[in-house]
Amino acid sequence: MKVNKPAQVKGHVKSQKWKDVRGKRLRHPISSSELNSSPVMAKVIKEHQTSLKKKPSVKRLKNKAKSVSDSKKSASQSGINKSYTQANGSSAFTIDMDSDDSQDWKEYSQSIHRNGVTLGDVEDARPGRLDGDALRYCAERGDRLNHAVLVMQKDQSLCFRGKCFLTCLYGRVEVMGFTIEEGQQSYPLFSPASHCPLTIRALENSDDTRDDKTEASTILRKYLPTASRKKLVKRVMSNSSIILLEPMETPLTRFLSSFTDLSELFSPPMARDVDGCAVILVCGTKNVGKSTFIRTLINTLLNHTTSVDYLEGDLGQTEFTPAGCLSLSTVREPLLGPPFTHQHTPEHMIYYGQSSCESDLDRYLESLKSLWRRRSQSRETPIIVNTMGWVKGFGFQLLVDMIRFFPVSHVIQLGHSGTTQCPALTPEFLRTAHGCQTHPPAQTALDEFTENHSPPRSYTHLIVQSEFQGVGRQGTAKHQRSNEHRELSLLAYLSQLQSPDPGPVRPLHSLTPYQVPHKAVALGVIHCEVVPSHMFYAANASLVGLCCLGEKVNSRGGPVLLSQAPICPCVGFGVLRGIDMVQGLYFLLTPVDPSILRKVNCLLLGAISLPSCILTTQSGFEGEMPYVTTDYSFDLTGAGKLRVFKGLMRPSQIGM
Repeated sequence: MKVNKPAQVKGHVKSQKWKDVRGKRLRHPISSSELNSSPVMAKVIKEHQTSLKKKPSVKRLKNKAKSVSDSKKSASQSGINKSYTQANGSSAFTIDMDSDDSQDWKEYSQSIHRNGVTLGDVEDARPGRLDGDALRYCAERGDRLNHAVLVMQKDQSLCFRGKCFLTCLYGRVEVMGFTIEEGQQSYPLFSPASHCPLTIRALENSDDTRDDKTEASTILRKYLPTASRKKLVKRVMSNSSIILLEPMETPLTRFLSSFTDLSELFSPPMARDVDGCAVILVCGTKNVGKSTFIRTLINTLLNHTTSVDYLEGDLGQTEFTPAGCLSLSTVREPLLGPPFTHQHTPEHMIYYGQSSCESDLDRYLESLKSLWRRRSQSRETPIIVNTMGWVKGFGFQLLVDMIRFFPVSHVIQLGHSGTTQCPALTPEFLRTAHGCQTHPPAQTALDEFTENHSPPRSYTHLIVQSEFQGVGRQGTAKHQRSNEHRELSLLAYLSQLQSPDPGPVRPLHSLTPYQVPHKAVALGVIHCEVVPSHMFYAANASLVGLCCLGEKVNSRGGPVLLSQAPICPCVGFGVLRGIDMVQGLYFLLTPVDPSILRKVNCLLLGAISLPSCILTTQSGFEGEMPYVTTDYSFDLTGAGKLRVFKGLMRPSQIGM
């Protein structure tokens, strides 16, 4: 946008300086009785269990546990070069969330990502599989040497994908029938995607006379800082085992990983999402508490992560922008108030121009997909997807499309009065559901008979029932209606036009606007059809989105008018205060920084109108109020805007 020197309007104060606005759980470990029920195998197992009570016949090392550095020599002699650095960027230790053995691990588990070492779920002090979010209680990471230490209780097991060195620092563990005790060398573990994942199982400690916590503290001092060591020592009991997991890279793994088809052999993706983080879609009918639930969810997540991404899909009740916007934001601070108290400019934003998407469903979905593509695929933060309260008819089909388009890990469906007001969006339901743009795969009767069909989408589906007073109904008290909430958010955005210094509030008509040549920007109306000769009448004294078209705006000297609604980035909003037809200028008020305004080449007018108080109750008006008239009747033919609903066929088209 080419911006001229601000116009000096009579009666206005001097130009102010614009400020910058800146899933299925892992199967229970197979018991010996389940492995084989034959008499021969039962006898072998019985003999083995009896031998465990006797002194081991295997010769063990007399020395105490060796340090990691001491075990390098043993590893080298076995033909494996141990290294503490990561080669080729491959993951050293990764839980396989897509394997049959770990589909049911809780997808909201706390995972540790640092320099290629990734640990999955560990259960706290219970026998059986290690799952849940108790990893923060049983595992700690040593940043300096890029390793992790786990405390495992008797009969707990950890199933994993990837590759690593395992050292038993305390107690005993078993891997594929082989017992590894403290004092032994480090052993390389390989759990590629081509075979069943390995399982590490903690065994009973053979010596009950040891001072567990004192010895464990001495051992952990070599590998963990003080705070982490004290945290793990509290988990040590008489039958605990402590294992050290370290990155491993060998000529074998480097060579195999160099081939494109085998690049994920030892480092399979953590989950369906490309970055392994939770993608949480929240849906529910109007006035069921979605916004409050999402704010609470974001604040809770900020207790465990530095930031949370937020994809806005609710055009009517937006969280960080005026209504009519679809946006992608990064939240780093807690949300301790309603939306109008924390307005800010998102990282990416598209101006849809209406508080509902019913007029153009395709543009709504394409805008959301465009925002998702702009999200950095390297982000390691959870993302929350907000949706509209339209959960019936086409609105429900939009939800089906969104779940299919985005790699969601959780679908949280809010309801009230014991129902969700629409079908439950479970993975099984999604197999046969129809969306606006997506449809279930065609299947024959033979496919169903042979069960040769593709499995349902894997994500966790949760139903939350709201029970607060007035649920499902719009508030009737002052400032509680949806349109009033939208006006508050817009007024909050326009408050950025005020000076940050203490002083009286300056009405908008007293501020000096920017002068923008007609030929420098394109003008478009995106919520209804307006003939070109009436375009300026519609846009004058209106809110416009400041957008950036991908192509250059070409003008033959006059204004540039758009005939179709584009899908393009939006950097902010402005009030089109006036239009000078003689000089070919738009007069624009906006809090957007001039350096960003230079990129703007499009002004989009939507159905989001300025609050009436801006035009009627601001101080300083003398004489007749501009832009306001009472001599108007909507009963006249053509007095209202022409509504175009692109989501439905006209009656004349049905049956064609």
